[in-house]
Amino acid sequence: MTESAIRLERRFPHPAASVWAALTTPELLARWWAPGNIAPVVGHRFTMDMNSWGQQQCEVLAVDPGKSITFLFAEGQLDTTITWRLESVDGGTILHFEHAGFRLDTPMGRHALDGMGGGWPGLLARIDGVLAGVS
Repeated sequence: MTESAIRLERRFPHPAASVWAALTTPELLARWWAPGNIAPVVGHRFTMDMNSWGQQQCEVLAVDPGKSITFLFAEGQLDTTITWRLESVDGGTILHFEHAGFRLDTPMGRHALDGMGGGWPGLLARIDGVLAGVS
């Protein structure tokens, strides 16, 4: 973690197209993170169902199809951005992850950074199971 962002890398033994699908297909996204009607289209607005954290409004800000997507997360609450960037490597794909823009001058921003900093590594690890066909 940096001052106001979480940055992680995760290597997957799957092609970039498969990892991209896990990140941008609603049915697959729901299996490793949360239900949400994401679409890799700039300007697309969608909602993530974060259970006890409620419905989080999101908007896709940038897309390089099959390679990267950035979206506004928890609009009106956290107002952070999440970026997933894929790098094809021998034997698979590296996912470069960044969750940025936490407002550390607010209790909610600090709490969210601390909590999500501990949660994201486990969530990203779940992508392997989804791509291997395991629930």
